Amino acid sequence: MAITYQFNKTSLQGLEKDLKMRQRTLPTLQSKETALRLEVKKAKDEIRRLDEEVDRRIKDYDQMLALWGEFDTSLIHVDDVIMEIKKIAGVRVPVLVDVVYSTKPFSIFSSPKWFADGFEQLKAIADVGIRQEFVRRKVELLEYARKKTTQKVNLFEKVQIPGYQDAIRKIKRFMEDEENLNKSSQKIVKGKREREARLAESEAAV
Repeated sequence: MAITYQFNKTSLQGLEKDLKMRQRTLPTLQSKETALRLEVKKAKDEIRRLDEEVDRRIKDYDQMLALWGEFDTSLIHVDDVIMEIKKIAGVRVPVLVDVVYSTKPFSIFSSPKWFADGFEQLKAIADVGIRQEFVRRKVELLEYARKKTTQKVNLFEKVQIPGYQDAIRKIKRFMEDEENLNKSSQKIVKGKREREARLAESEAAV
């Protein structure tokens, strides 16, 4: 962004106001960037933990693979996913609250004894998988906000603040030079008038 200005006091005051605003805002942006980096790291660590949990549960599932052939997966269904919106470091992200399942009735007597445990295992696997999706979405949103904040920090820190400072220096230097020039001109005019006055006095005396 090119900084436009004029070599006058009004333009100088405007630039000084804009500079102060950016200097006040920069620490807040830097704090937000730090907070977002920390939250992104925490969310990525959470994804890794969930990945490990999924692997562990799938291994448990594989150990019972022969038995799962008997299980009727239509007996359990995800009805709803309850979520809420939470602000993390100023970013609105969806957070999983609960997963609502419905189960069809089945005969305890004619079904294998492990069916009840099978329901719980499937729920646990589904819970972890759904939670993974929510955390991945959280990472995406936080990462996007972090990148935008980093861009703004760099813009303020490396481009705009030095740009405004440079423009202010140039205007001040110009105004100082102009003031010195005016003073020099006034001295010259004053000296000329004094010489003319002395010359007039000497002519009158003759």
